[in-house]
Formats: sequence, structure tokens, C-alpha cells
Amino acid sequence: MCPTVSIRQWFPWILLASILIGSAGVNLMTGSMEISARQLISILIAPFAGAERLADYTDGQFAVIWSLRLPRMVLAIIVGAGLAMAGAAIQGLFRNPLADPALIGVTSGGAMGAILAIVGGSLVAGLPLWMHEAAVPLGALIGALLVTALIYRLATFGGRTSVSTLLLVGIAINALAGALIGFVLFFANAEDMRSFLFWTLGSLDRATWKELRFAIIPAIPALLVLPFYARPLNVLLLGDSEAFHLGIRVQTLTRQVVFLAAGLAGLTVALAGTIGFVGLVVPHIMRLWLGPDYRRLFPACALGGGILLLSADSLARSLAPPSVLPIGILTAMGGAPFFLFLLARRRRNLGI
Repeated sequence: MCPTVSIRQWFPWILLASILIGSAGVNLMTGSMEISARQLISILIAPFAGAERLADYTDGQFAVIWSLRLPRMVLAIIVGAGLAMAGAAIQGLFRNPLADPALIGVTSGGAMGAILAIVGGSLVAGLPLWMHEAAVPLGALIGALLVTALIYRLATFGGRTSVSTLLLVGIAINALAGALIGFVLFFANAEDMRSFLFWTLGSLDRATWKELRFAIIPAIPALLVLPFYARPLNVLLLGDSEAFHLGIRVQTLTRQVVFLAAGLAGLTVALAGTIGFVGLVVPHIMRLWLGPDYRRLFPACALGGGILLLSADSLARSLAPPSVLPIGILTAMGGAPFFLFLLARRRRNLGI
């Protein structure tokens, strides 16, 4: 009986890890240059085997895997895991399975920071190349955090933050940020507008080992810290009053989760642009499968988010090679119908 229980407990993690590894392998083999499974294995082990087995692959294939596809694969996993875990945290905080990080200003703030960086960069001549490359992701991250901080501050009265007020303020500030973005775009030139358009569609094309170093440093600690809030979020599901009487400092928890989720989602926006519905779809699927316990939900969301982004990226590079579709288009095309399904299911359960 014990072995059966143990297998049942470990089965979801074994399945998710297996799918993630399989999705990563398919992602590395997919693209305009075809690479077989045997060639992929040879390329991956070549730097550690002491010699490159050129009989199995070409120099071009080696460069494509190690310089292009591997950093892209790692970035897809980081972005997917970050968006899914941030979405799960926000859903727990709002106690609403239809919430996502966009409600607290991450998307609109990131977009506002990005367009200001794009337009500002084109107005300032003679800047070094590295400053141009870092301006957009840095501007997006700062914008996401500043707008989130503004929403949180406006929703806090007398040292208390109401989740419902946070939602309403978020809607208003997001609308204002959208208006400011439109104002800046009105005066932008065609090249800046094109750059911003492609940024808003979401893409992993910026993935390089150099950029990943800056991504991993803040992303890994945030991904590891968020699961420590699993127990407080579980208690918070009972309600603010019940959580307070059980020893949870609700206001402190709200503040910490909001900014941790905003930082994590803001980092993904800075690295890959606007990729919608991952923070909504993945937590909901994992909650339906594994239940609402955040001790299981957070790691499942990290794995599921990585799987979704890897699969979407593989599809984006397969539909119209050698062109690569913006990954945000595919996540929206799949996520929007699922969102409508959730709304219909919620109305049916409420008898509306």
C-alpha cells in the first residue's frame, strides 16, 4: 500500500518533469535548420567529451544549438515559470482564479517603460550599443515596478490595503497608462512604433547567454522565495479575518506577495515583452488537476509554465520557417478561448 501511495504522490511531478524535458528536446530540434535527436545529443555532450564529433553534425549546427537555441530554451523556461507562478500568487491574493499579474499594473507599466525607452533612445544620439540594448528591458522592468507601487499606494488607506480597492485602482491606473502610451506613440516615428509593436507581441528573440546572466540573477531567487508563501496563501483562502486570527499578518503578506509577483512578472515582461494568458491559464489548469494547495501549486506552475512557453516557441518557429512568429500571438490565440471557457464555466457553476 505504501509504494502505491508513494507512486501516486510522485506521479504528477514525474509526468510534468518528463514533459518539460521532452518539450525542451523538441524545442532544440525545431527551426529552419533541422537537427535530429542523435545530432542533438552529440552536440550537447561534445564540450564535455573533449572533442567534437563532426561526423554527427556540422559546425553550423553546433553554433545554432549552443549560441541560439539553448539560451532561447532557458529563457522560455524562466519566462514561463515566472509568469505562471506570479499568476498563481495573484490569484491566491485576490482569491479569484480569473486574476493575473496585469491587474496590478505589470503589463501596462512595462509597456509604458518600454515605449519611453524606445522613443528616448532614438532621441539621444551617440549612446554606446550596450546602453541601447539594455534600455528597453530596463525601462520595462522599472515601469512595471513603479506602476505597481503606485497602484498599491493608492489602494492603501490608514495602513490597510483592500484587495477589492487594489483591483479597482489597478483598472483605473492601467487605463491611464494605456492613454499615456498612446500619447507617446502619437509623437513617435515609424521605426519606434514598429519596435514597440514587436515588443508588445512578445518574443524570445533577444535570448543570448549575456542577457541570461542578468535574467537568472534576479529570477532564480524570486522563483525560490515565492514558494515560501505557500502556507500563508493557503490560510488566506479562508478569508482575511480568519487568516488574521490564525496568526497571518494579512497586510504584510499582501504587500510582500504583490511586489514579489510584480517583480517576477515585470522581469519576464522586460525580457520577452508582453506574453499574455500564461499567468492565467497555467495556474488554473494546475489547480483543477492538483487542487488549491500552494505547496503543490507553485512548483507545478513553474513546470507547467515552462512547458507552455517551450511548446509555444516550438510552434512559433515551425509555422512559417525561416520566419518566427511572435510568441505572444500564439499564447493569446490559445489563452483567449480558454479564458472564455473559464468565464462560461464560472457562470454555469454560479447558476447565472
